[in-house]
Amino acid sequence: MKHLGRWLALLTFVTIWVFGIHAADQKTAKIRVLLVTGGHGFETNQFFQLFETNSEITFRAVEHTNMASRLKSDAANEYDVIVLYDYWQDITDDMKAAFVARLKEGKGLVVLHHAICSYQHWPEYRRIVGGRYYLKKDVVDGIEKEPSSYQHGRHFEIHVADPQHPVTDGVHDFEIHDETYKGFDCTAEVHPLLTTDDPESSKVIGWSKTYEASRVVFIQSGHDHYAWDNPNYQRLLRQAIRWTARAER
Repeated sequence: MKHLGRWLALLTFVTIWVFGIHAADQKTAKIRVLLVTGGHGFETNQFFQLFETNSEITFRAVEHTNMASRLKSDAANEYDVIVLYDYWQDITDDMKAAFVARLKEGKGLVVLHHAICSYQHWPEYRRIVGGRYYLKKDVVDGIEKEPSSYQHGRHFEIHVADPQHPVTDGVHDFEIHDETYKGFDCTAEVHPLLTTDDPESSKVIGWSKTYEASRVVFIQSGHDHYAWDNPNYQRLLRQAIRWTARAER
């Protein structure tokens, strides 16, 4: 009996030790981000610093022209979340299929600022993101859409529409200096997270949604360092990545 007790004690110790290591690994594991840029100029160093200073992630930055290879199933094992900050129109059928396949697998998607302008001739992208900026007049579902507009250098207030959501957790209404978009689509299935009353902007400027098995977040703000330096913007971005990766604390 004495030996049995020792063996049980040893087994208990080993079990606790193994699970402790596993829990520590889970706690320290970083979210892997594929960051896509291209097609639109931006302040490169300041923008990448947003991701370099995020201790919760590792990231690989690629130009849009190299995105297709990263969407293949084998390469997709290397990231958890796709962050789009590109501005691109051309997309092949193979790339469309691969992009949708990754979202069906549950890859997270964060769409920032001008990335809502991409793929004007791919209707599914509007459904994926939950909205669309119109570069020219168009007709969607029988409704005529006027071109959207933008204004540089606006100083305005952003309101938190849902303070209980993990993306907006701890964020309160705040002021920002940024570029506004007006007249872009916001589809019915999105969950509004951020709004503004600025007359040069659409009302809803940030939302969450799902597409297939993927969690999706769109944040309209983010034109340059004036927005990126805002601690509220930084927090929203961190928490958007975390939520789409299903890594909420």
